[in-house]
Amino acid sequence: MKILALDTSTEFCSLALWQDGTVVVRETLAGQRHSELVLPMLDELLGAAGLTLTQLDGIAFGAGPGSFTGLRIACGVAQGLALGANLPVLGIGTLEALAQTTKDSKVIAALDARMGEIYHAAYTRSAEGWEAVCEPTLCLPQKAPQLSGDGWVACGSGFDKYGEVLSERYRGQINRIDAGVYPHAREIAQLAAPGFAKGLGIDPADAAPLYIRNKVALKESER
Repeated sequence: MKILALDTSTEFCSLALWQDGTVVVRETLAGQRHSELVLPMLDELLGAAGLTLTQLDGIAFGAGPGSFTGLRIACGVAQGLALGANLPVLGIGTLEALAQTTKDSKVIAALDARMGEIYHAAYTRSAEGWEAVCEPTLCLPQKAPQLSGDGWVACGSGFDKYGEVLSERYRGQINRIDAGVYPHAREIAQLAAPGFAKGLGIDPADAAPLYIRNKVALKESER
């Protein structure tokens, strides 16, 4: 099975080509340049592998939460490529992709959502994959959903920025915080592969980002 995955949900831009469990990646710190970088990176990735889009079995993308613009870019690019090549698509949650970066079985994933908030989710790993103990949500760090038990591993830019507050919130429950971790196409491909194998890919026209938040900036009176 051959799967293309891409993520532009943060300031990083990453692509991955999954071929029967072997993954080749391309990534760069894009800032605000995702839209101009992602297609040249794709051409280089496929060219190096000697493949065309029509030889793929599906396209996966980081569905969110994350940057509004970044999520629209990833979804739009995946839709356009898949429509042109007659391929199914799968949107993979960015917080689940964060959890996938760890080798652990209990993970709290948090992304900096700006405006003093975080995108938060908690997962446990089973033989079937990740199960959400706490579904993706938007919250203040000091009001992050409470969890039971200890032995949790934490990761994501939410912990990079609000580590002190979140560590206090989960005092005695977190074993380790993995710093500098962000959603990556490599993990998105890993998570999408079983779904495509089960025939869970959807029509590109039905793909949509997972925003969670419905506003992108504070009003002047709120600053």
